[in-house]
Amino acid sequence: MSRVGKSPISIPNGVTVTVSKENLVTVKGPKGELTQQVDSDIIIDQEDGNIVVKRPTEQKRHKALHGLYRALLNNMVVGVTEGYKLQQELVGVGYRASNQGNTLDLVLGYSHHIVFALPPEIKVATTSEKGKNPTIILESIDKQLLGQVAAKIRSLRAPEPYKGKGIKFVGEQLRRKAGKSASKK
Repeated sequence: MSRVGKSPISIPNGVTVTVSKENLVTVKGPKGELTQQVDSDIIIDQEDGNIVVKRPTEQKRHKALHGLYRALLNNMVVGVTEGYKLQQELVGVGYRASNQGNTLDLVLGYSHHIVFALPPEIKVATTSEKGKNPTIILESIDKQLLGQVAAKIRSLRAPEPYKGKGIKFVGEQLRRKAGKSASKK
């Protein structure tokens, strides 16, 4: 049995979970509401304050979906109660970030500014302190959307291996390469 799929998801106080006949799961909590369409083969039960995800057979497809949907539902429950937060820093001389509402304005060493419009489900904040790299802080209740947007921002100037310049996640370890070495005679 799937190690991830067999563990139940506890529903905290203030969170309501509803499952429709078409296997559409809706999770409502203090921070918002999320919905997820679940495959029709997967069975979702609510038992004494827990969500239990079950599979009908031991087919390879059912085993894969079992753990997947359990993880997605758990992310939804955590999202509507606590939310998710990601921080990215801009490493490089002259790299800057600012925001106006949900629009991110980036200066990344190109000849032009990059204006990035964020979805309304994501809150953005930027900080730039003297002596530290500028930081972009993204917050949302939807973990999947947050990761997708963060990856898109990172792809605008991915960190390069020689000097480490680019947009990286806070705490991310980069593989660095040695530069050219002088020839020996």
